[in-house]
Amino acid sequence: MDERRSSPTGPGVIPDQADEPGDRSRPAAPGDTRRIAVHAPRPSVPVSFQSRLTVAFVAVVAVTLGLIAPVIINRLDDFFRQQEEQALRVHALVIATVLSQFIGEAVGTEAVVAEVNGTMQLNPKVVDLMTRGTLMETISGEVAQADMQVEFGTAHEDTDGKWVTDAAPGLTYAVVFSGTPSRGQARDPSITPARSSVAIGDPDQAWGVEVTLSNPNTSRASTLASITGLLLVMSLVAVFVAVLVASFVAHRFATPVTRLTEASRRVAEGDLSARVNPDAESGTLELQALTEQFNTMAARLQESVEIIRRDRDRSRDFLADVSHELRTPIAAMHTFIELLQGPAGKDPAARAEFLESSAAQLDRLDWLAQNLLDLSKLDSGLVLLDLRPDDVRGTVESAVEQHQATAERKGIALTTVLPDRPLRISHDSPRVGQVVGNLVGNALKFTGRGGEVRVSAIREADGGARIEVADTGVGIHPAELPHIFERFYRGSQANEARGTGSGLGLSIVKTIVDMHHGTVEVESRVGHGSRFTVTLPRDPSAPIGRPGPLAAESQRIVDDSSPGAGRA
Repeated sequence: MDERRSSPTGPGVIPDQADEPGDRSRPAAPGDTRRIAVHAPRPSVPVSFQSRLTVAFVAVVAVTLGLIAPVIINRLDDFFRQQEEQALRVHALVIATVLSQFIGEAVGTEAVVAEVNGTMQLNPKVVDLMTRGTLMETISGEVAQADMQVEFGTAHEDTDGKWVTDAAPGLTYAVVFSGTPSRGQARDPSITPARSSVAIGDPDQAWGVEVTLSNPNTSRASTLASITGLLLVMSLVAVFVAVLVASFVAHRFATPVTRLTEASRRVAEGDLSARVNPDAESGTLELQALTEQFNTMAARLQESVEIIRRDRDRSRDFLADVSHELRTPIAAMHTFIELLQGPAGKDPAARAEFLESSAAQLDRLDWLAQNLLDLSKLDSGLVLLDLRPDDVRGTVESAVEQHQATAERKGIALTTVLPDRPLRISHDSPRVGQVVGNLVGNALKFTGRGGEVRVSAIREADGGARIEVADTGVGIHPAELPHIFERFYRGSQANEARGTGSGLGLSIVKTIVDMHHGTVEVESRVGHGSRFTVTLPRDPSAPIGRPGPLAAESQRIVDDSSPGAGRA
């Protein structure tokens, strides 16, 4: 059998671990450099903020206890060792003192230590006292609780006037503790041996006794073991409490973050109304500030998207209306051209009539294009107001004079009422003149022969100006008032004026007045005329609030139940 065919990892075969399960190895083509997908192992450390915070808090507590516990045990060990060594020295001194008293009573006036044949020897009574009976065992087992060594010798006075003992070789008695240690005690060879002596400076003979205690029975080890066990239990309790506290604190910290994450996910999925409830009890000041900023950001994003959607809808409607408005005069001129190309083109009267109608349609196209251009510039922000303090009376009078010929031709009385004193406000004179011109032209369009259009300018109490354009025309139906400032809206009862209007005049008026931070209001009664009131502030650059959207604009409407005409 060919090993290269039977072995999946043999020569000429490259395992492809990136393939789907069940794929087989294939022979490697020349120059084949297929990659082997290697999946990294999942991390074993916690990845969530809450778990990491909990682990970090518990680790800090555990490390702190691990550093403090040995120090505490070491310091306690030193303390207990000092206490035991001090107690052992006290016991040695007490035993030396008691033995000196026993020996003094036993020998009376005799010498305790005497030199015989060049060697120091102990009084036989003292020897008998030290060797007979259980004195040494009793003192070692009941008093010292340690191994005991007693040395005798002569005494002399040192330079400080203090008597010290000179232990003599061979005058030593030792006993090893053989009793049973008390409960909780054990032999402790680590305790430094304690040595104490008592010197008797008698006139006849100076002698002394020196006692050494070693390997005492102490409770130091058991006490340290108890304390170590207690520290271990307390450490476990502290770690358990740390886990609970850390989990609680981490949950308090992680909850606002989780809410922010959930709200962000909802916003990313398109739910722009998602908000985070600012709970003052479940977060720090920084998290509360972050929550407030997120809600503010989401609100502004929602507002921006709604504005974009409204602009998109308005743009779609605007394009549809523009297409419709342009199609009408173009279709009319196309029809006139076809007629002029036929037999009607040879008739001078018909040709003149068609050419006059074509000229009227061209004028309509020019008017519509100019209005569209003005409205586009105003909406896009390409038009900046040239605000200058000037007398608004001249602006109003100049705009009215441009429509005087039209009013005379239609037999309409066009009058102007202006104050005697200058009415100076900061305004863009050409744009305000365009506002007055559109309103006057609109009033003349819907006022019949013999009617009246009156234009007046009045000073406001705050220094601003109020411009009113009132007519005695057909009026506006109450149902149409909320829509008269919309683009291409000309009402449902426009009659013959529909074919001459563009439906953009009042939209331009509204836009220019808004740019001046002013307001425009309308009063109308069907069959009794209309009155438009434009209020302009004294200084549009002052920090005042801009007017709200058209639906919230202040309009005074006088209802009338009878049907009426629309307004362009």
